[in-house]
Amino acid sequence: MTVMTHTFIRAELISFSQDPGNENLPRPESLVHYADGLLWLEGQHIHAVGNFAELLPSLPEHAEILDYRDKLIMPGFIDTHVHYVQLDIMASYGRQLLDWLNDYTFPEECRFADHAHAEALSNAFLDEMLRAGTTTAQVFGSSHPNSVDAFFTACQKRNLRMLAGKVLMDRNAPQALLDGASGIADTERLIEDWHGRERLGYSVTPRFAPTSTKAQMDAAGALLRNDPSLWLQTHLAENSGELDWVAELFPGSRDYLAVYEQAGLVGPRSTFAHGIHLDDGMRQRLAERGASIAFCPSSNLFLGSGLFDRAAANDTGMSYSYATDIGAGTDLSGFGTLKSAYQVGQLLGQPLTAWQGFYGLTHGNAKALSLHRHIGQLAPSFEADLVVIDPRSTPLLARRIDHCSTLGERLFALMMLADDRSVFETWVAGRRLHQRDSS
Repeated sequence: MTVMTHTFIRAELISFSQDPGNENLPRPESLVHYADGLLWLEGQHIHAVGNFAELLPSLPEHAEILDYRDKLIMPGFIDTHVHYVQLDIMASYGRQLLDWLNDYTFPEECRFADHAHAEALSNAFLDEMLRAGTTTAQVFGSSHPNSVDAFFTACQKRNLRMLAGKVLMDRNAPQALLDGASGIADTERLIEDWHGRERLGYSVTPRFAPTSTKAQMDAAGALLRNDPSLWLQTHLAENSGELDWVAELFPGSRDYLAVYEQAGLVGPRSTFAHGIHLDDGMRQRLAERGASIAFCPSSNLFLGSGLFDRAAANDTGMSYSYATDIGAGTDLSGFGTLKSAYQVGQLLGQPLTAWQGFYGLTHGNAKALSLHRHIGQLAPSFEADLVVIDPRSTPLLARRIDHCSTLGERLFALMMLADDRSVFETWVAGRRLHQRDSS
């Protein structure tokens, strides 16, 4: 018989149960906020959450309470699109997308033929994610199946809820990265070994249309039809040169999205990174199929790819999420992603409120990944993935917080000024896996 461990944490608690809307104040029913709250964990899950004074009488006698009254706790951050295999090429100078792939990405990913290298990078990447307060991500490996074996093994040791997949790529790349006839067979083996194992899920992962033949994409679509519990991740309409290339490679398709539609890759568990250069018809088709765009603001700015139009997405009902897109992204931190998203919005006349931002990093991203019944909220029965935020982690942030008179102002200050130093602790499935002062 397993005896559940109980953990009691007193802190300010913030969580979103639904989209807060586009106004300066959130819809009242969307926000759960306890200025002096109690989080009661039972094993890997949340047992209860509420006002400290109200829950205190129901605690076991002599319960030990972690006193974090100077901290703020949210659900763990979620990253919907990131390449762990590109960690070491972050901040590589000065290329747009197609040059970036040829000059940096492809040479770097060749290194993942070595299992020891994949293992080392998996652990380094996950340590960085936890340092940033991110507890779940949808992750690209390389085209080498051992890159995913190594990554999932590292995730399993930490009991993380993670999605990942081996890149499918059988043309228009260095020979050392092409998977040819083995790509689908390797994917099937990885699905058998890892999909649904503990907290892990498999994302079928064609890199993007130019590097997969129609036959490979059709086979990827067959995998999804045979098992609707799988996820799909790829890239779409990131760069104008990319669009021209796709049009040359697929002259019979009416647009870039149609290439994926014809292969059966567009559905409610499909994430398409970027989606910058879309028209409203494409957005509506994505919305109708329940697919989602991963908005990667720091990467889009870094590569000069363009500005993602959140207003157009909202008008057409197209789902979108927030992502780092490391290694072209410039920050593993969710705070950094929101800061860049705000700046993109300002350039388009589409201000991003702190309510929208932190909803997006938590419940919104969980919903986009069809994980919203497990993670993304501080609520009973949800998995206990948490980020403990220190609002006074730097002198500048402390000064700004002292001048804030409302919760909205404090959250916005965090969105713009916080970084990994502001992550005091990160908890995964009820266990503390990162503590700032000990790492």
